[in-house]
Amino acid sequence: MPHALADSQAAMNALRGPVRLRTLTTLRWLAVGGQTTAILFVHFGLGFPTPLGLCLGAIAASAWLNLFTVLRFSPQRFLSDREAAAYIAFDIVQLCTLLFFTGGLSNPFSALIIAPVTIAASVLPLRLTVLIGALALAGVGMLGLFHMPLPWTPGDELLIAPIYNAGVWAALSFSVLFFAAYAHRIAAESAQMRSALAATQLVLAREERLAALGGLAAAAAHELGTPLATIQLTAKEMQRDLGDDDPELADDAALLVSQAERCRDILGRLSKHGDAGDALHDRLGVDVLMEEAAAPFLDQPGGPKIRIETSSRDGAVEPILQRRPEIIFGLRNFVENAVSYADNEIVMSAAWSGETLSISVLDDGPGFAQDVLMRLGEPYVSARTMPRALGSQKTGMGLGFFIAKTLLEGTGAQVSFENRQRDDASGQTGAIVTANWPIQALSAEPMS
Repeated sequence: MPHALADSQAAMNALRGPVRLRTLTTLRWLAVGGQTTAILFVHFGLGFPTPLGLCLGAIAASAWLNLFTVLRFSPQRFLSDREAAAYIAFDIVQLCTLLFFTGGLSNPFSALIIAPVTIAASVLPLRLTVLIGALALAGVGMLGLFHMPLPWTPGDELLIAPIYNAGVWAALSFSVLFFAAYAHRIAAESAQMRSALAATQLVLAREERLAALGGLAAAAAHELGTPLATIQLTAKEMQRDLGDDDPELADDAALLVSQAERCRDILGRLSKHGDAGDALHDRLGVDVLMEEAAAPFLDQPGGPKIRIETSSRDGAVEPILQRRPEIIFGLRNFVENAVSYADNEIVMSAAWSGETLSISVLDDGPGFAQDVLMRLGEPYVSARTMPRALGSQKTGMGLGFFIAKTLLEGTGAQVSFENRQRDDASGQTGAIVTANWPIQALSAEPMS
């Protein structure tokens, strides 16, 4: 389990992607401009004496670093995680230094220390985010104990109760932890979703390529059938005309006939597997759709039996559907999962009316685990537990279910997951996955 967690965390770190140097330098220029404006306004506009030289020196250090990086490196350069962490750590130290000169935690702008931590949590892996958060918490703690007086009206002394400073310290510490955890979680989920959607697109592209290859094979078989038949007919006539007059040529003609027949057999098999190159093959019934989705598992040695059932709810005729690779792949994924967990039998059932079509995949296994049932269809829900002989439940519904659900929903389906009720007439348990479509979303156009 520790190895699995480490692999998962490494995957999430890779998905976050690097941060550009331009992004951090732009944010730092904004900070430099804001800090300079605030210091000059307090000192000259409000008349509160500030350690102007020290404050401007801290701001100048930040501006100098920005100038150095802009002149030294390309703004489009991607920073490594360590480099980005070092940049953000500098911003925290610089801000804490500026706050030290201007009243510490009693300065209202002390809340800005949350900003670099939130940025770090959004772009850095967890380990470096923890280090940045620890640095910010240390800075908040030091500012609560050591700082120069808050700039105030000359001759007046602003006394702030220690309990108030303690409250500010607690509030800032909690805010740093909360916003860091929140930003890290949001960034991780965003990275997961981007990865899952990219995988979905790859799967769909693969299915479309396979369908296109099948169509090309069907078209080639159809086009080559006529000239091949001509060659075979001509060879037979040559064989008959030659007879015993020229045995060698007669043998060659016989060989030509046999090879032509072999080519026709090959083209016939290609025609059966080609699905996308012929308008006729682009149309299929509901039962054919389910058989094609379950085909890899129908005669699996030692596997559960797969039973296909169809019915009409209102007496409507069976709809003729357009073959779509994403529907076949999505249903096949659900069947594959059912095969992994079923004890003896899987039932693929379809029911239609004049308005809707629903297809369900039901197995007689232990069913979905309750703690993940409501989250099925999200990417990376959890990892599968091992064999059903040990009484495991369905908990490995991560990326595969997400891809299948996303592809089916892209065709207009509504996908639902549930467990068979134990008080069912059969007394069996099991998982049920159902996809519902409006008929209009799937119906093939009438052939002219």
